[in-house]
Amino acid sequence: MSSHPVHGLPFLPGNTYRDPTKSTFHRSQTLTYRDGFSNPLLPTVGIGQDPITVNQLSQAELDELANKRPTLTYGQAKQAPSSTFIPAHVAFDKKVLKFDAYFQETVPISQNEQYRVRRVCVYYYLEDDSISVVEPPEENSGMPQGTFMKRQRHPKNDNGDPYHWKDLNVGINITVYGRTFRIVNCDQFTKDFLESEGIELNPIEGIPTNPYTELRKEPHRTYTTPSDFDRLKQFLNYGSRCCVFFSLWDDSDSMFGEARPVIIHYYLVDDTVEVREVHERNDGRDPFPVLMKRQHLPKSIQNLKDTFPKCVLEMSDQEVTEWYSPRDFMVGSHITILGRKFFLYDCDAYTRDFYRQNLGVPDLTPASVEKKMNEEVKQEIPPYNGFGLLEDSLQNCLSLIPKPPKKDVIKMLENDHKVLRYAANLDSMIPEDKGRRFILSYYLSDDMISIFEPQIRNSGIIGGKFLERTKVPKPGSSIDNPSYYGPADFKIGSVVEVFGHRFIIINADEYVLNYIRTNKDQFPSEVLNSLESHFQ
Repeated sequence: MSSHPVHGLPFLPGNTYRDPTKSTFHRSQTLTYRDGFSNPLLPTVGIGQDPITVNQLSQAELDELANKRPTLTYGQAKQAPSSTFIPAHVAFDKKVLKFDAYFQETVPISQNEQYRVRRVCVYYYLEDDSISVVEPPEENSGMPQGTFMKRQRHPKNDNGDPYHWKDLNVGINITVYGRTFRIVNCDQFTKDFLESEGIELNPIEGIPTNPYTELRKEPHRTYTTPSDFDRLKQFLNYGSRCCVFFSLWDDSDSMFGEARPVIIHYYLVDDTVEVREVHERNDGRDPFPVLMKRQHLPKSIQNLKDTFPKCVLEMSDQEVTEWYSPRDFMVGSHITILGRKFFLYDCDAYTRDFYRQNLGVPDLTPASVEKKMNEEVKQEIPPYNGFGLLEDSLQNCLSLIPKPPKKDVIKMLENDHKVLRYAANLDSMIPEDKGRRFILSYYLSDDMISIFEPQIRNSGIIGGKFLERTKVPKPGSSIDNPSYYGPADFKIGSVVEVFGHRFIIINADEYVLNYIRTNKDQFPSEVLNSLESHFQ
């Protein structure tokens, strides 16, 4: 029994009849591939196959579809590309424009160079308008080199428009990420490409030289013919002989410098020089005898550049024009060794005989090197500035940590609480100061004076303490010869000058008169007479 529906009956349950013996239920293949396209198989009716009758078009509909142009569902229809169209990634694949350029880089902290010139290669990729900058490696440059900027599009203005090959030419500047590159040349392919596009190339420029690279170039070496001097004869004649010079290294001009005795050995076998230091007992220096090891000393050097490492490398015959010889060492003269000046004041007996026999020097007279006596510097005490006592100011000049002046303890104990009081007027040209009265107190224990002004109502002047308790120097007193006011200077009518203010003594209490009468042998007679006449 066939499983196909009966013709004319709807495809509903109950209207289909299936073959109960059927065991394969797969769908037969209806498509095949021919020339890379899928084509339907010819309908063949057989067991398990049905003819394809769905979506069959007539010949007129097929012709209409073949002649109909495709349209988009939105927008305008684009013209179909021609058969000769080649995409940019295919046309410009592996086509790169190469430009030679350089840029200057400032060197802020260097004594040898102010700026540095670095050569780079600018590559422009026509495929996607990207640019990369590569710095070719340079030997012993001391800088990391290679890819300076990775391949990417670089904007040429603030609008973000990228660089195009039409913007590149020889003799122009391009700015990439704040760094300005100067294009000076290009390769042949770049030149042909730009000329084929109608771009005229500017004249080729050169890359300026790097000052530091020129400075590091190896100096020009000069070659001289070796001399015919017999070194073997010199070795046999002067095996272990050396000239000994006693000299003085005077370094007293520098800070903490001094004159130091040294011994200079000049070895005749190979013309080398050695400097040994003479140590004295308790000189405070490390016990290293050799001040300069045995070596050849250059007398004159070629005009070498400042970067030549003199302190590291030894001088060769190419750099030195003349070496030190025995004729350069003469007693009584100065000689400069490695920037230090030595005075040769004496030599040993063998040195005198050698100079007399070989160099024709009759006698090497020793020179006197007596130490100069240091002149004593007289200490000058600055003038008194008005602050503190004269003794206190003097102690600041005598020692770094000033000591307080000594006090008369016995006098302080005997005259404790003994005060002489005087009444005084202020002698001033100012009208407001007329009539001002003061009480001048003299303390016998330490010879100090204090001044007090009593308050007067409606005077307009605030009374109170006018002068603290201190010693008052007389006019013309100095630090070398200090002189202070004492009780013998106070009499009725006398003028006392206190730090620029003049006071006239007009009165005194009875204790002053009794004290002077008791100790009249210590006071002049006119002081006692002035007080007695005042109290009568």
